[in-house]
Amino acid sequence: MANNEEQTYALKDKLKELVNTIVENDDFTVHAADEAITALSILRDMKCSVSFSRKLDRLSVSVPPQFRCPISGHVMTDPVILANGQTYDRPFIQRWLNEIHKTCPQTQNVLSHSILSPNYLVHDMISRWCKEHGIELPMPIGEIDNGEVSEAHKYRLSSLLHKLSLSTLDQKEAASELRLLSKRMPSFRTLFGDSEVIQKLLTPFSPGMACIDPELQEDLITAVLNLSIDEKNKRVFAEDEKLIAFIIDSLKSGTIQTRSNAAAAVLSLSALDINKHIIGKTGAIKYLVDLLENGHPSAMKDAASAIFNLCIAHENKARTVREGAIQVILSKIIMDHVLVDELLALLALLSSHSKAVEALGSHGAVPFLLDILRDDSVSDRSKENCVAILYIVFFNNKTKRKEIRDDEIANGTLSKLAQCGTSRAKRKACGILDRLKIAQSSTLEGLFAVNFK
Repeated sequence: MANNEEQTYALKDKLKELVNTIVENDDFTVHAADEAITALSILRDMKCSVSFSRKLDRLSVSVPPQFRCPISGHVMTDPVILANGQTYDRPFIQRWLNEIHKTCPQTQNVLSHSILSPNYLVHDMISRWCKEHGIELPMPIGEIDNGEVSEAHKYRLSSLLHKLSLSTLDQKEAASELRLLSKRMPSFRTLFGDSEVIQKLLTPFSPGMACIDPELQEDLITAVLNLSIDEKNKRVFAEDEKLIAFIIDSLKSGTIQTRSNAAAAVLSLSALDINKHIIGKTGAIKYLVDLLENGHPSAMKDAASAIFNLCIAHENKARTVREGAIQVILSKIIMDHVLVDELLALLALLSSHSKAVEALGSHGAVPFLLDILRDDSVSDRSKENCVAILYIVFFNNKTKRKEIRDDEIANGTLSKLAQCGTSRAKRKACGILDRLKIAQSSTLEGLFAVNFK
């Protein structure tokens, strides 16, 4: 095999020959122009790769051998996978395929095709290694996602789905790459709108398979989350019972990131109104509430957001209350002081259901809500939601009216809000005060002054 310098000279000679042909002949072929562009592109990539490796050499950094291209010996800036699964740096293997053979440089076996698939897993490993050593990895020149599905995409997907049926190590490698591909390439996501592809994606989760590896589960659920971003996938995914079962299983157990991403997947899928009804019937709400109660703080927000989205469908409010969400939300705000704005917004949404009003009353929500209204550090948004909940409780649970009246006489909480709150908060506060018949004249005068300015 020729060394890099000899390859560069040979490529330059070919480029010179092609350019001369194009410049000197008016009837040059399109093929000649394409070959010149390819040669120039490969030269540029080779130059970038060599320059980058020389920079590493000057820094005296020990490079892991698996990061080096088998052809050039340099650190790969655009690793790609050959038909037989071997990884090379794109410019060097492209040069090999174009000018030398249709065989693998290492095994010498004839290749079934010459399609090069980006190896995002290796590129990600090299990127992380560079970041740890304070080195900037040049951007790969190779494949750009232009929104079109290429044969390389289809071939790579077929290969990865096959690996998901093999050993745990193969499954983990495939799932990790699927996670990266589904994150970086929108066009790749469009290949999953088919139930057969989904079933192959979930092969490690099939009955009879060994207990799923935590890292494998995390990569698979993250891939599902990334794939759910595609609008056409949302309906197909929600209607696939096995996929929903996998999401629910990932909500119940797994790494922190697994449970968080499972909740985020529910949030993404429930963007479609019909999916809110489908997912609501699957039992997912119970595990979202469990995650909200016992999950890591980073997962709680995803769980709360998913529950909020699902509860836009009225039927899911009853399911959420039945799973103990009211008590969990109140506990999180009162005891843990976390996600106050988000949880109060969810509580306000739930309060429009009669079962939620009962639960709010039985769990002592009224004094807690009044305390929030008196807290100057609380945001206007939270105060709006607090008084909106109080308004619903006041008009739908007569047993709580005395509690609100006694607080108003003692503290004037609603009167102050009617003077100083946002327009929405003022309307709700005045609605309660008007029914209580204890609205102060100064409050009413202040409102009239605001309304007639």
